[in-house]
Amino acid sequence: EHDGVQPDIVTLGKALGGGVLPIAAVVARRDLDICGDFAIGHYTHEKNPVTARAALATLEVIEGDGLVARAAELGEYAMDRLRERLDGVPVVGDIRGRGLMFGIEIVEDRDTREPGRERAESILYACLAAGLSFKISQGCVLTLSPPLIIAREDLDRALDILCEAIAATV
Repeated sequence: EHDGVQPDIVTLGKALGGGVLPIAAVVARRDLDICGDFAIGHYTHEKNPVTARAALATLEVIEGDGLVARAAELGEYAMDRLRERLDGVPVVGDIRGRGLMFGIEIVEDRDTREPGRERAESILYACLAAGLSFKISQGCVLTLSPPLIIAREDLDRALDILCEAIAATV
């Protein structure tokens, strides 16, 4: 949707179960759905009514509470704050994101773009000590994906912790 593209097939999971139940889905355009024409087998964990109901409830909350629009709004706010606070910081190679998923690439030198793996790990541990948890991807990209229901105050605090930890490594 962000890019105006209608995919043929989409896979999704984790959050679909409301963060509680394990469920995933493969969603395809109707013209690609051939499973009604023949049986492709049955699996132990398919068609579970409890997880299916949880997934439907999750989708109802996401739509009913306008969480997609909220993620876009808070994500834009977070990206603006990150760019404002980290612009010119020599160990930040890139800041990228969409909605409430964003990453800060940590480098040793902006010109050479040498990955700052040890620095990224140091930032992670400083953030963990201050109460902020996230993942590192590709060895040097601080990857944050706060919940869609995060309060702006909590987002501000997370961004403060992150930016302070990054600044402390320069």
